[in-house]
Amino acid sequence: MKQNLDSIDRQLLHLLQQNAETPLAELADAVNLSNTPCWRRIQWLREKGYITRHVALVDPHKVNVGVTVFVAVKTNQHHQQWFETLRDVVMGIPEIVEFYRMSGDVDYLLRVVVPDIRAYDAVYKRLTAAVALSDVSSSFAMEEIKFTTALPLGYAQ
Repeated sequence: MKQNLDSIDRQLLHLLQQNAETPLAELADAVNLSNTPCWRRIQWLREKGYITRHVALVDPHKVNVGVTVFVAVKTNQHHQQWFETLRDVVMGIPEIVEFYRMSGDVDYLLRVVVPDIRAYDAVYKRLTAAVALSDVSSSFAMEEIKFTTALPLGYAQ
C-alpha cells in the first residue's frame, strides 16, 4: 500500500480544492484514470486525512458580513486556565472565524467578520468583558486582494 502522495494524488487534491463537487468522471478524465481507480484514490486521500471535510464557501456580502477585522491580542496571562477561558470565549463568538497563537509581539491573532463597525464593537466588548487582555489592536481590511482556501501542494509528500 502506498504511503506518499504522487502526482495524480496532487492533481486530484488541486482539482477538489477548486471544486469539491466536480463529478467523478470529470476528475478521472483530468488525471487520466478510469472512474474506479480515481474513486479509490479519493477514498485513500480521505482515509489518510489529506481531505478533512467538504464545505460550501458562502459570499460574505450576501450574508451581510463583508467587513473583515484583524485583531491582534496581547496578554500578560500565559497559563493554561487563562488560555482555555480565551479559547472557549472565542469559540462561542461566531463572528470570529479564525484564531491563531502567534510568535513575536502579538500573542493571538483573530479574524473577525461583521457587517459594520458597530457590530465589531459588540464583538470587542464581548471578548474583553470575558477575558483579561493587556492590549487589543484592531485593523479593518480596506480591500481583499487575494483570498483562497486552496493550499499549495508543492510541499506535499
